[in-house]
Amino acid sequence: MPETHASDPILDRIVATKRTEVEALRGRIAELRSLAESAPPARDFARALSDPARLGLIAEVKRRSPGAGAIREDLDPIVLAGAYAEGGAAALSILTDASYFGGSLEDLTRVRDAVEIPCLRKDFILDEAQLWEARAAGADAILLIVRILEDGPLKALRELAEEMGMTALVETHDAADLERAVASGAGVLGINNRDLATFTTDLEVTLGLLSEVPPQAILVSESGIRTGEDARRLAEAGVDAILVGEALVRAEDPRAFARELTPKRDSGRGR
Repeated sequence: MPETHASDPILDRIVATKRTEVEALRGRIAELRSLAESAPPARDFARALSDPARLGLIAEVKRRSPGAGAIREDLDPIVLAGAYAEGGAAALSILTDASYFGGSLEDLTRVRDAVEIPCLRKDFILDEAQLWEARAAGADAILLIVRILEDGPLKALRELAEEMGMTALVETHDAADLERAVASGAGVLGINNRDLATFTTDLEVTLGLLSEVPPQAILVSESGIRTGEDARRLAEAGVDAILVGEALVRAEDPRAFARELTPKRDSGRGR
């Protein structure tokens, strides 16, 4: 596994924590696999993001983050997820990291049982044990971050997730990441507008990489989307879906804001 960028100290710490968690988890693979195989079938996350008439919204449930600090520590995941679904979200992203984001697998399971739209386990996945754990908890999709995985594990984890019926959202940030993601065979590509070294965000990150995204791929723009105008701008550029966290969690009316973040397209999808 590659070292994360030297200028990404927060990401380095998170990955180190995950490696410790994975070591403890590997001893439970047989148990987790059995639980995963008896879990309800995964919902189609990729299809949920593929509406040609409307920008797809992946609405996020999270209490805090290393960059923003506490966002809404006392949130009720089921109430918030229900509001997102009623507001037209195509899918949900559930933070399951406890140490840095205040999430849990219980959040994922409870939300998945309460809504009908697909749920993404958003975490820092390094090992197949985490995939079995995700499926056992009801995840319909998982996040794979290119810059914390070598090419072999990136492809192997995506393929295993798909064998389980889940979708892999493969996250990139720059042209090198995107090239690796495409080479790995990823069909759902995320472009994170947040620089994980500085935690600054800029929608130009997505817009600047659009021409490098294969037309058949589903493209998700992540982070830094704060207004309906941001969403419309990305929709008009040909982005298929957006992932929005902090702005939605802080919104006074998450249901109404979710509606604002799912604009109709004038001429369907296309880049």
